[in-house]
Amino acid sequence: MRASGTRHHVPVRAAVQRWRVLLDLWIVARPAIWLVSLVPFYVGHLLATRWLIAGQDACVPMSGGCLRAVTPVLTGLVVWGPLVWLAVLAINDAFDLDGDLKNPRKDDAPLVGGRLSVGGALAAAHVTAAAALLVALTVRPAFVLVTLGFLVLGWLYSVPPVRLKDRPGFDVATNAAGVGGFALLAGWTVVRPIEGFPWVMAVEGVLVATALYVPTTVTDYKADLASGYRTIAVRLGPRGAYRIGLAAWTASCAIAVTLAATGHVFPHRTLWTQAVSAPVLVWVYHRYLGRAREPGEVLHGIIIASWVFLVPYLLFALMYARVI
Repeated sequence: MRASGTRHHVPVRAAVQRWRVLLDLWIVARPAIWLVSLVPFYVGHLLATRWLIAGQDACVPMSGGCLRAVTPVLTGLVVWGPLVWLAVLAINDAFDLDGDLKNPRKDDAPLVGGRLSVGGALAAAHVTAAAALLVALTVRPAFVLVTLGFLVLGWLYSVPPVRLKDRPGFDVATNAAGVGGFALLAGWTVVRPIEGFPWVMAVEGVLVATALYVPTTVTDYKADLASGYRTIAVRLGPRGAYRIGLAAWTASCAIAVTLAATGHVFPHRTLWTQAVSAPVLVWVYHRYLGRAREPGEVLHGIIIASWVFLVPYLLFALMYARVI
């Protein structure tokens, strides 16, 4: 009877173990961060289609147009949400393990806690990277190339000997280009060829991504310093890193006002919203991130700046899609 009971519990333990691994991979993929790429993905799609809602002009009752219009976008959301992020973050966690062991913020991380091995993280990264490219291939070749570009940047950021994370300036540029440039292009190429893409919006996206990424290096400043990581905050100090973020944020506001004034990409009628919001955005960034040093303060500042930033850009989206 005892042996039978033991055999009965083996499948249960195996099932629990599988669910635990899936939960740890979910944690590694960090769902909260998916919006970092999905928001610019949506903006790129909006620029390409002028659709506020995917497929809104193709959804004719009793026709297949709605499904055909929505399918590529939904596919893009899967690729640029869970798949690419698990691919780049699993590889990052695998090569950051030594430093994460010294970072109190990472105490509950699956690799730090020993629940997931380095080999398991590397395997997950390779499998999901391949899956991201295969799924992207069902849309169009340009979308595959943009997705590949993001994955390559993510791996160059983490993997020695290149490891751009340890190269001040390149750490910021890699993240800014990936999120502010490639994610925007992904939203465009999921429905259109790359020709005709308004490249000035990639500049705008990279500047915004730079401004919001730089403060994150300040949150890990002490841990990175102790681990020997040479991020932009370690190289320049928190104050120097903040100045770069503020400069990028201010430049992005200036570009938005200029585009609205000239009517290029931004409808001319958005000028008043951009002109009014620009100084407010700069003040908010300075007020909430200028003196933030502790991780909680920095995170709070990033959240506030991001939400305030969304107000003028939501109005831009409504006007660009001709809703108002």
